[in-house]
Amino acid sequence: MSDRGPSSETEFYHRLRNTLRIWAGGDKARATHYLDLILAGPDLFMLLVRLSRDRRLSRADRRRLSGAVAYFINPVDLVPELILGPPGLVDDVALAALVLHDLLETTDPAIVREHWEGDVDVLELVRQILAAADTMLGGPLWRRLRDVAEGFVSDR
Repeated sequence: MSDRGPSSETEFYHRLRNTLRIWAGGDKARATHYLDLILAGPDLFMLLVRLSRDRRLSRADRRRLSGAVAYFINPVDLVPELILGPPGLVDDVALAALVLHDLLETTDPAIVREHWEGDVDVLELVRQILAAADTMLGGPLWRRLRDVAEGFVSDR
């Protein structure tokens, strides 16, 4: 057993889950129509981290996944969590779904499922997020987010 403490990714994951739990619960809940998708954020974050380290994936795929991890961690992005709190995760969740959808075009879904710890089927979750993304974010912001995802890796 290692005597190292939890990784920074694990600490971020737990802080994010606690923040969402507080935001979504109780009498003062500020939950939105997209609550289930936003609540998947921490699990999507950990999936991106784990996949970005999986040597079975191509270097280009791992770089793209790492770009999505960096976007998730950045509190000042297209929809900033720093200002909006948990609702600011809608762009992070949508970007994760975009990157995972592209990854699933060329990767065995079993590899993705191997790293997933969420309560729902990850492939169905990605489909739901992408189906709601245009409405959830609004057309212009959704187009900008797709451009961000394309910018992670251009040499597939």
